[in-house]
Amino acid sequence: MTASTSTVVDIRDWIRRREETYHSRSKVVVFITVLVLVLLITGLGATMSASSATGIIEESDRLVIFKRHLQWVILGGFAMIILAWVPYHLYRRLAPWALGGSFLGLIATLIIGVERGGATRWLEYGNQTLQVSEFSKLAVILFVSSVLARRSDRITETRQWLGPVVIAMGVTCLLIVLQPDLGTALIVAGAVGVIMIAAGVPFRFLAAIGTLGLAVAAYATYSLEYRRQRFMCYLDPGFDPSGACFQLIQSLIALGSGNWFGVGLGASRARWSYLPNPHTDFIFTIIGEETGFLGAATLLLILGALSLVGVWIAYRTNDRFARLLASGITAWLGVQSLVNVGGAVGAIPVTGLALPLVSVGGSAMVSAMAGIGILINLANHAPRIRASATQRSPR
Repeated sequence: MTASTSTVVDIRDWIRRREETYHSRSKVVVFITVLVLVLLITGLGATMSASSATGIIEESDRLVIFKRHLQWVILGGFAMIILAWVPYHLYRRLAPWALGGSFLGLIATLIIGVERGGATRWLEYGNQTLQVSEFSKLAVILFVSSVLARRSDRITETRQWLGPVVIAMGVTCLLIVLQPDLGTALIVAGAVGVIMIAAGVPFRFLAAIGTLGLAVAAYATYSLEYRRQRFMCYLDPGFDPSGACFQLIQSLIALGSGNWFGVGLGASRARWSYLPNPHTDFIFTIIGEETGFLGAATLLLILGALSLVGVWIAYRTNDRFARLLASGITAWLGVQSLVNVGGAVGAIPVTGLALPLVSVGGSAMVSAMAGIGILINLANHAPRIRASATQRSPR
């Protein structure tokens, strides 16, 4: 009788823990979804305002850019839903193929890509373009997470993992820098660095790789004139106010005019040919101008909350691959957000990176939403760290 009673109690305890886990996971998924929807709606509203002047001037349609952006948001939504339901273990198997496809796409971009603004970053088919480097971020994160998870018990033996990781990151960054696009290459390197930290790579290896990366970044910065000028504008916006520093100065003027509460939705003045790229690189500026400090700060809090959820997902799983994958995706989206906002406010040199889930950019939008889909997948399906016996409620 006692054994039978104990078995019933064990079953009830197991059911209770399963229900608690299910409800906890559901809350996280709902929270991520709400954050993403708020960011997408904010981006759509800001795009409608920021791109209206450009649409009127270039194509006599104030909503033409907004309509294209909406199409990419819908496509990204499908990508997010699909990747949220595919068994996440499949990502590990697909990682080498994703990296190989990324290499081929980046090489094709250099050979047959279209040039815009002095850079060759897009493949063109009809009236559609594809920026392969945006998807390369996710491919490298998948591959490096897979390698370090598989060899986690030999992480102190560099010969076990250093070669594949350096090749994946180095070749990808090299091909992206040749486009040229230093900002995206730095995001790739930063995400890989965070994955290595999460994997427990010894500090001496991290320091050596980081020092080499900084040296290469410094050389790349000073190897091209426009990069040197952007760096000088960061140090002194008055260095070339009518040339290289024009974007930054106009961004600061627009942000300053927003004051605490903004000039009003749809009332931006900077979008009327004062601020270049208002719906892409500087959409945060338009949001700050129209909604003021309070609106811009709220957007930053939402982006920060999304990053914190990603950290929570990585911390709460005991699956090595899931932990590294969540860490890499969170680092990618979080650091890119900081870089975009930092460039708009003059805290760092302007890089031309999109603000994830907010800025106009088809490839950037789809890849970011794909990354969110994987985070949702991990939150919903990756095994959780079990509570210790002292943390469980007494029988």
